[in-house]
Amino acid sequence: MIDAAVKALSQILSPPMRSILWRSIGLALVLITVLAIGLQRLLSWFATSGQGWAETLLGPGFQTPLNVLAWIVSIAAGLGIVFGAVFLMPAITSLVASVFVDEVADHVEREYYPAERPGVALPLGLAVTEGIKIALLTILVYLIALPFVFFAGAGFLAFFIATAWLQGRQYFELAAMRFRPPAEAKAMRKENAGIIFTAGLIIAAFVSIPIVNLATPLFGMAFMVHMHKRLSGPRPELIERSRKTSVPVV
Repeated sequence: MIDAAVKALSQILSPPMRSILWRSIGLALVLITVLAIGLQRLLSWFATSGQGWAETLLGPGFQTPLNVLAWIVSIAAGLGIVFGAVFLMPAITSLVASVFVDEVADHVEREYYPAERPGVALPLGLAVTEGIKIALLTILVYLIALPFVFFAGAGFLAFFIATAWLQGRQYFELAAMRFRPPAEAKAMRKENAGIIFTAGLIIAAFVSIPIVNLATPLFGMAFMVHMHKRLSGPRPELIERSRKTSVPVV
């Protein structure tokens, strides 16, 4: 796993990857700006008009919890785009990764696995749909964990664990679906849930580093291409090549 992470890191700045890196950073910055502004506007609305609407809907018994929530939201809205950018980064990288999944995977496979059958490019609609699903799920999980950040440090731990699970799940399934039907890719991910979650912890650590995390789509995808190769076991084409050449399969 460490070897796979080192290989992924070393390849991010390689000449073949630089074009993808700059394009993914540009797309990420655009999405961050748009979504962060939207989040700030939403939080500002809830801190003012939204509280009264929620109290009318839920009843006077919820006044105190809503006051506390409005106070939390007011702080969040005051942090504005900076808060939104940090909060939304894992979701943003999920969306960006779905656009560049095949370009990154192709470079990794050509450099490290040239003798093996290359993966089949995912339909853009399928890849983007998977990215949107993970992005929305990430935002939902973060919203649930958000109140705990203000009351206990456990909220940050919850963020990290959720990020590891979500990011590991997405990048592994995208890598696996280049070689397997979606249902089989998801089943493989479940069968290796512990290993993939541990790998997700490395991606979660990467995405938590400011500025550097803009390269998460490249690192996460390259990393999980290696992990999928390792978890797939000996490939039939290499076994056949080994029999013909008497060279042991590594």
